[in-house]
Amino acid sequence: MPSYRFEVVNVFAETTFGGNPLAVFPDARGLTGEQMQAITDQFNLSETTFVFPAERGGAAKVRIFSPGYEMTFAGHPTLGTAYVVHAERELPSTFRLELNVGLIDVRGEGERWWLTSAPATVRASTHGREALARMLTLPADALVGTPRWVSSGMEHLLIPLRSVADVHAVTVTPADLFTLGRNAQGQVSVYVFAREGNTFTSRFFWEHHGTMREDPGTGSACANLGAFLNVEGEPAGRLRVEQGHATGRLNVLSLERDGAGEVKVGGRVLALMQGDLAL
Repeated sequence: MPSYRFEVVNVFAETTFGGNPLAVFPDARGLTGEQMQAITDQFNLSETTFVFPAERGGAAKVRIFSPGYEMTFAGHPTLGTAYVVHAERELPSTFRLELNVGLIDVRGEGERWWLTSAPATVRASTHGREALARMLTLPADALVGTPRWVSSGMEHLLIPLRSVADVHAVTVTPADLFTLGRNAQGQVSVYVFAREGNTFTSRFFWEHHGTMREDPGTGSACANLGAFLNVEGEPAGRLRVEQGHATGRLNVLSLERDGAGEVKVGGRVLALMQGDLAL
């Protein structure tokens, strides 16, 4: 009976049981796409990753699965997998991972890992402020600025809100979310946020088999927030992004943007457990 070793790490974690959990299979050779999807559904985490030998000059090829489908890119799986691969193979602190979206640069600083996101595409939302406010069960004046669809590998609808209190007050209407929050690939992905000083508070909503879920920490959406701020003409620098309050798992993400518009997302990765899965 073949078995496959896995590790579970928490990404964007400031405490042992904080952050966003990720299962990583450091050597997934021999697994089919159907088996990887079934394993992911079994773990029932936001994402599970499977590592294969490199094909395009990176340190490793990585496939990212969410319950229900394979993903082109996701932030916390990239960082968590980088942490595991680095330890497994004694790699230098900077290397590249081969994802479906392309080669992604990663860098480690002890438990803290960074990724450099791919250049983003941005398009306007065609939905009115009143409809989006209804989706979030907020008054229309709680929405500020311009909601935009942004993709640096995964497309999300980014909706700026006037206050952190409004972020916490969001109560998503699933029927509206599944209608208004579908990206160009047909996936539901909505990210709301508000700023106080150099700290953003955010929440991310998605769909799993017809039900709404809230993600505790979303690195790809944080990268998209960086691109959103570039479009808004915000000055470069490093920002703190907090997410996961409503899920009971605080996630702390670092968002860094330079003068050229390059976006980096980072966070702390904590190892939690190891095991073997028998097929």
